[in-house]
Amino acid sequence: MSWFQRKVQGITTPTEQKKDAPDGLWYKTPGGTIVHTRELKNNAYVSPEDGFHVRIGSKEYFEILFDNNKFTELDADMTSGDPLKFVDSKPYPNRIKATTEKTQLKDAVRTVYGKMNGVDLVVSCMDFAFIGGSMGSVVGEKIARGIDYALKTKTPFLMISKSGGARMMEAGYSLMQMAKTSAKLALLAEAGVPYISLLTDPTTGGVTASYAMLGDFNIAEPGALIGFAGPRVIRDTVGKDLPKGFQSAEFVLDHGFLDFIVDRRDLKKQLTTLLRMLEQK
Repeated sequence: MSWFQRKVQGITTPTEQKKDAPDGLWYKTPGGTIVHTRELKNNAYVSPEDGFHVRIGSKEYFEILFDNNKFTELDADMTSGDPLKFVDSKPYPNRIKATTEKTQLKDAVRTVYGKMNGVDLVVSCMDFAFIGGSMGSVVGEKIARGIDYALKTKTPFLMISKSGGARMMEAGYSLMQMAKTSAKLALLAEAGVPYISLLTDPTTGGVTASYAMLGDFNIAEPGALIGFAGPRVIRDTVGKDLPKGFQSAEFVLDHGFLDFIVDRRDLKKQLTTLLRMLEQK
């Protein structure tokens, strides 16, 4: 069987020297489209072929929105306490510490201000990577302080929501943030300072039931899941099958709860146009 043995070495790379492609080099959309991560980043994290909007965090949104990615962060070091001494599989402070080490985030929202095409803007952006973007006391406080800064400087406020809802480890403290942020937004409305709410995938629970739906303009990304309870819970409650596309951004728009849907690649341009139009009034 000598004809199966290679006599000349070096024609191919030995198996032990072959290298696998680095993890994360390619991204596969739910529709099956495969795109290089570099191309995805250059396209605002939207698949060029099928338009699928990949979930991104505050870091990426700030890169997309702010001129030269320059901004100033408010309350960057604020972290959650443990008022209820909550213990599940691990103590709540340990959960916070582990998530912070994994994500390099202090909590599920970051608030910053800077310029977008020369227009001053305050942005609070949620991060789903931090305990499912859950709304706790820090989330409510950082949003409230962002609104305070917008009030003080008469600067438009943009809220980018991406959340699974209230944070169960803070129970009533979490739910109180719904009223707190809503009251702050009422002050913003009284002062005539524009508030734009951008709902991304997913925006659910107490976040939807409070600040996410209180914008002067409520807008969303294509295909975003928007709702209060999940489809399975609603289906079991009403005992009926739900309409096709139920709780998608397109469904919510058709039923009058959104003003428009914006492709992330056009987000900066459309927000700038909207804010400049409001300045002229």
